[in-house]
Amino acid sequence: MSDDNQRGLFPGALEMMILQTLRRGPLHGYAIAQSIKQYSEDLLRVEEGSLYPALQRMLKANWVQSEWGVSSNNRRIREYRLTTAGHKQLEREISQFERMFAGIAKVMRPSES
Repeated sequence: MSDDNQRGLFPGALEMMILQTLRRGPLHGYAIAQSIKQYSEDLLRVEEGSLYPALQRMLKANWVQSEWGVSSNNRRIREYRLTTAGHKQLEREISQFERMFAGIAKVMRPSES
């Protein structure tokens, strides 16, 4: 994501989107970024400078696992998959996001005076 867009995201948003993307199945880094772009209908773009550090943090936290493989065009790729701990973390992130979104929605309601 560009610096301007990333500043607009709440902490953990990128990780939550990566976990949700991997919930659908294992993917390599470029495919994760493309999936987020596609599902957001081009509203969000994840840059390599944000994606790969996030994936490294998630590997250390044991939310994802990775293994090396070969792509369909014979390139070496690192494929990521969600772990059980990653599923649990995603559920926590979704719950926190829903609470935050509900709070923001209450603040943004037109005043009744």
